[in-house]
This record gives sequence, C-alpha cells and structure tokens, in this order.
Amino acid sequence: MQTGGVTGLVVCAAALLLASAFGVVRATRGGRLRARPRDGAVRLSAAELKAELGNRATLVQFSTAFCQPCRATRRLLAEIAATMPGTAHVEIDAEDRLELVRRLGILRTPTVLVLDRAGRVVGRASGQPRRAEVMAAISEATGATTPPP
Repeated sequence: MQTGGVTGLVVCAAALLLASAFGVVRATRGGRLRARPRDGAVRLSAAELKAELGNRATLVQFSTAFCQPCRATRRLLAEIAATMPGTAHVEIDAEDRLELVRRLGILRTPTVLVLDRAGRVVGRASGQPRRAEVMAAISEATGATTPPP
C-alpha cells in the first residue's frame, strides 16, 4: 500500500473517531436543564414573548417547523403547564423571532427556557428536556423546596 493510502485511512479513522465522540457528548448533554450564569441577568417580558407570563413560572420553547423533537417537547411542556397551577407554556417559532433568538443565544431547537414569575431565566435546556428536570426547575422558579409530583 502506498504512503498516501495509509495517511488517508488514518485521517478517515480520526475523523470518524472525533465525530463519534462529538455525537456521544451531544447526546448525553442534550436536553439537560441547567442555569447558565449569564442567563440569570436575562428577563423576558410578556410584550417580548407576545404572551402572558405564568403567575408562578413560564416555560418558553423555541421551535422550528420541521423539528421532530420540538413536537414531543411541546406535548411534554403543555402537559406540565396544565398540571401545575400558575405555570404557562409559550412556544416561539425561532424563524419568526430571529432578533430574540440572537439576543438569547439560541443555537438549536428545541431550546427551553424556564422563567420565574418576574420573567428571569432560571433554567435552559438545548434539546428535548426531561420531565423531572423541568419540574425541578419550576420548583426553583417558584421557590418551592421540593419538586411537585
């Protein structure tokens, strides 16, 4: 085998290894709700969202038309909001609200922001969030000590 062929195989194997590692990291971190330090200073108003805030917490979902995980996220967040008094669910089409997407640093859909009653961001998930993490973030937003059932 020629030297160029071996080099090509090494480069190909390295690219596959890096792509696989990236995929594993993204899959394990995707959808995890966490608070970013810079998000704590961000407040969103009802006027910016074009929807009323919940009197306890608001779940803001950024979606796009052809995003498959966005549909499942919509169902999950709507169900949670329906079972938790004072919690609102607002879905925003990211393509229609690019100025807000840029301001908030939304890089993928779905992205979910959990807001407290004043509109302050207390949690963020890029990708489909997990029910337990959303419930815990709502508890944090409302000042509850334990997550609701």
